[in-house]
Amino acid sequence: MDNEKLDKIHIRDLLVRCVIGVYDHERENKQDVLINITLYADLRKACQTDNIEDTIDYKVIKKKIVNFVESSSFNLVERLAEKVAEICLENRNVRKVSVTIDKTGALRFAKSVAIEIEREQKY
Repeated sequence: MDNEKLDKIHIRDLLVRCVIGVYDHERENKQDVLINITLYADLRKACQTDNIEDTIDYKVIKKKIVNFVESSSFNLVERLAEKVAEICLENRNVRKVSVTIDKTGALRFAKSVAIEIEREQKY
């Protein structure tokens, strides 16, 4: 990606439940995951027009993510993060995405373990 300065849309603390983990006890019940997403885009036109058609409808993206994650079953949080990033990049206006997923209670004495990935649009 070039040095163009992109704007950001943040989806913060999206709490969703899914089957995630490699151990048998992790696969018996859904667990909480906390998802934070930053969508990078050029929002200048939307800033001028005040028209939803000129921006990213983050509610649509959120619904797709929730529906996908709640029905998913992965061993690794890394794989789940990759799939969430792919959903975000389905919107061609999203130039880059940063996805952080916290798996709460994954380690004793730690609030969570988090995976953060960044992916860019492949034009």
